[in-house]
Amino acid sequence: MARITIEDCLEKVPNRFALVMLAVKRTKQLLAGSNRMVSSDNKDIITSLRELAAGRVIAIQPPPKKPSKKAPKLVPVTPVEDEG
Repeated sequence: MARITIEDCLEKVPNRFALVMLAVKRTKQLLAGSNRMVSSDNKDIITSLRELAAGRVIAIQPPPKKPSKKAPKLVPVTPVEDEG
């Protein structure tokens, strides 16, 4: 099999940070016993990168949090006296 490159994965993932986070999460899933989505005899981290490059794994962003109805906490402010 050909070597997997970061550039192959970056075509599917927007940036390097997201790539690292996805690869780590998928590797942990593989270590926990998840089925492989591509055939590979490599270690789990390489398999997860191969899956990302093949477009078999995608990131799903959670919906934004709803604003809280609670009043924000106020921080007490101590006035400073002018020494002029």
